Amino acid sequence: MSNVLQRVGDKWSVLVVATLSRGPHRFSELRREIEAISQRMLTLTLRSLERDGLISRTVTPTIPPRVDYALTPLGHSLQQPVLALAGWAIDHLEEISAAQSAFDSRDKAVAG
Repeated sequence: MSNVLQRVGDKWSVLVVATLSRGPHRFSELRREIEAISQRMLTLTLRSLERDGLISRTVTPTIPPRVDYALTPLGHSLQQPVLALAGWAIDHLEEISAAQSAFDSRDKAVAG
């Protein structure tokens, strides 16, 4: 169970699932929409989510090949909790930032 929670709770997995909740995306589209993710990390995240049955990878034989990623039915069942978590983070961003600043200031005062 902890492996599953670790995977679906990973920040990159959450962002990929949230992005794919709007529909299928190509790799380059995902990379553009998910700021700060490296190509390697996106590749690893997509492979892990595909292995877990949360996303599908469809290759269309064109030149160059077109690869689309989409949520599977299992991935769609994760969509609501992931979007709720993302919404919570957005709603509380200022409070979290203030708490982090207060903690960092207190930590520096103790160390100094």
